[in-house]
Amino acid sequence: MNKKTMDDVALAGKRVLVRVDFNVPLDHGRVADDTRLTASLPTIRKIIESKGRGILMSHLGRPKGEAKPDLTLKPVAARLSELLDQPVAFATDCIGDQAAGVVRSLKDGEVCLLENLRFHRAEEKNDPEFARQLAAWGDIYVNDAFGTAHRAHASTEGITKFITTCVAGYLMKAELNYLGGLLSDPKRPFVAVLGGAKVSGKLEVITHLMDKLDVFLIGGGMAFTFIKAQGKEIGKSLVEDELVGTARQILDDAKRLNKKFMLPVDCVMAKDLEPASKAAIADIGAIAPDMAGYDIGPKSARQFAERIGQAKTIFWNGPMGVFEHASFGGGTRVVAHAIAGATQSGAVSVVGGGDSVSAAREAGVSDKLSHISTGGGASLEFMEGKILPGVAALNDR
Repeated sequence: MNKKTMDDVALAGKRVLVRVDFNVPLDHGRVADDTRLTASLPTIRKIIESKGRGILMSHLGRPKGEAKPDLTLKPVAARLSELLDQPVAFATDCIGDQAAGVVRSLKDGEVCLLENLRFHRAEEKNDPEFARQLAAWGDIYVNDAFGTAHRAHASTEGITKFITTCVAGYLMKAELNYLGGLLSDPKRPFVAVLGGAKVSGKLEVITHLMDKLDVFLIGGGMAFTFIKAQGKEIGKSLVEDELVGTARQILDDAKRLNKKFMLPVDCVMAKDLEPASKAAIADIGAIAPDMAGYDIGPKSARQFAERIGQAKTIFWNGPMGVFEHASFGGGTRVVAHAIAGATQSGAVSVVGGGDSVSAAREAGVSDKLSHISTGGGASLEFMEGKILPGVAALNDR
């Protein structure tokens, strides 16, 4: 990684303005899942221990420029206080006099959280004046919100035009190191496990990784567009007909480049996702006309697990089926445990995408993987080879 980090600057006595990703679920005014908060703790604790003054800012939900009480970050400040075991002051706006008073009152080693950035339309519009007002709170800017780094917003890109010292936090550093390592120097065999509903969301990833990967394992609904491209019967399974030709070209490219491109050989099918619908296993090509595939089958799961077991580097994005339904979660669980097993045997595993992260947690393997990316869309765009504005704006080494 060629970007400066917090370790490259002196924080003592400085106002350290940190873009965090506290876009967390709330339930009746309490944080329902504090995963993103705990992921930010190393960065925040570094500021506290260095006797800096931490000013945290984040968005929450999609208020579309309106101050909506159900999207306030005040419950987040309360939960963060518990996690840090010290008070976290809360500003009822992210700019203006009240925010200024909260920031001015901070002493070395103390932390405050500003109100939801997206209560102002100017945030997503990357308005220069709004960015300048945010920048007024900090001597040093730290971006620790990789999940928003693919957006050029006032708090991720615009702000860097008004603060000279702009560096990566520890979570951002970990994301760039792990994801960057996949693209620059992966141990081989390098295997990508790609799933999810639609191939359209993964096309650029597949194209960009074609010359870097050794094996593609394709599951989820997206597999059926490739299966149809092979001329096989898919019943009522999800397919993007407009991309069948593109899928055929990808299959041809993989064969020409001697890449292993594995599709399911069987699936778990049903008439629909209603609880009363009975699930059955069918070989690919033998799916009943009134049925749809909702998970990879047991033979496919075994084949995928075997390939994963041989891998030295693994990138996983997307479940193998509709894992939220008990009848269609088996393939994803087998894959998740195979990735965990390979990791314990020395492979580097990186999981990106909200559904994959949820699936890893549900399978009980999230603590057995090398890195779980918090990036979502940013992770995918990084793996597509795109420049992320929030990363590009940070100081180079």
